[in-house]
Amino acid sequence: MTGFEFALLLLAWAIGGASPGPATLAIAGTSMERGRAAGLAVAAGIVCGSATWGVAAALGMSALMLANAWLVEVLRYVGAAYLMYLGFKALRSGLSDKPLAKVQAKRGGLRSVYLKGLLLHLTNPKAVFGWGAIFAIAVPPGSDPRAVWETFGALFIVSNLVFFGYALLFSTAAFIRGYQKLRRWFEISFGLMFGLAGLKILTARLT
Repeated sequence: MTGFEFALLLLAWAIGGASPGPATLAIAGTSMERGRAAGLAVAAGIVCGSATWGVAAALGMSALMLANAWLVEVLRYVGAAYLMYLGFKALRSGLSDKPLAKVQAKRGGLRSVYLKGLLLHLTNPKAVFGWGAIFAIAVPPGSDPRAVWETFGALFIVSNLVFFGYALLFSTAAFIRGYQKLRRWFEISFGLMFGLAGLKILTARLT
């Protein structure tokens, strides 16, 4: 793979990571609801979850999971249930007079927000296959292990830029003011999108 082709691969990885999905929704929502520190914490959890799947894919775990369909099914149902739970919480808050941010602030600090992001990414079985597909494209069979880990490092850096960038962007004063004015609509929208993401995981073909 040439340097130009690898740059295009990294661009595609960045676009895929930045596209609307459970991770970006969680970062955007948390950043607007609870501020920059919480947004960065949930982004850190998501990045660590992504790195876990990246290492697993580099070690060949994606092939192991494909050979053991029950592992994929367990992750599928756990992940879908968690997304629907997040959607229910957001919808309930959007339909009530109590902002979700105040409710969450009483239930835990940055550690719990970090774990929320980590769990969100670890329970998405498509993440490991995404990493596996990228490795299949970027690193031909029989390549030196150094090439595998260099590819992982480059993709990991891009993921950091995307997810932490989301946290910084959505925790700016302009986004927070917009969220405060339209809190109900934001939370109802996030609730519906988390629910749809859960359904998508349940119905997606992962093999």
